[in-house]
Amino acid sequence: MNLLAIETATESCSVALLSGERLCARSEFAPRRHAELLLPMCDAVLAEAGMARRALSAVAFGRGPGAFTGVRLAAAAAQGIAFAFELPVIPVSSLAALALQASDDGAPILAAIDARMGEVYAGWFRRTPDGLLEAIAAETVGPVASLAIAINEPCHVIGSGWATYATALAAHLPQPPRSTFGDALPQAVDVARLAAPMLRRGLGLPAEQALPVYLRDKVALTVAEQQAGRAGRA
Repeated sequence: MNLLAIETATESCSVALLSGERLCARSEFAPRRHAELLLPMCDAVLAEAGMARRALSAVAFGRGPGAFTGVRLAAAAAQGIAFAFELPVIPVSSLAALALQASDDGAPILAAIDARMGEVYAGWFRRTPDGLLEAIAAETVGPVASLAIAINEPCHVIGSGWATYATALAAHLPQPPRSTFGDALPQAVDVARLAAPMLRRGLGLPAEQALPVYLRDKVALTVAEQQAGRAGRA
């Protein structure tokens, strides 16, 4: 199995190639440079593995939620490669990829990405016996104050949502977090790890189904909303 994975939903642009037990990866914190970096990164991991694109088995991508431009880029790149080489695609939640970086001690995990405009993308997960993840609630977007709480026990909190809204999140959770990691961003290596068992189970999709997940349609505040927000902070 030769699986190429792409993740560009946040400020991090990353690519990984999983070939058997070997993992080649590239990652760079590069806001607004994803389109410039993505395909060269794909070429770099293939070159490191000594592999041609025609040898790929599938393309996985972080389907979001996250920045609209980044999520669209990952989906479009995965779709283009899949169409060119007649490969299946495997969409993977960017929140799940983020959650996979949290501590593996059985506690629930809240993956939270700063969605701007005073909101967070949030997903609740728990580790499975094979070390992967299962969702324990639907992924959402909204203000921290409206975040649905899927657990009543201490959890791990990971992602830029914590870095931006730590005070509000800590006050909203039913128990103090077991751990917090606000610097974490979704990575292609974790997209690959989550996608591999899906590929083995035959869950790849046709290229035309490489669709992004946004969770919301609104991407900017109106002038009136911006002014109201500034007035509220004054």
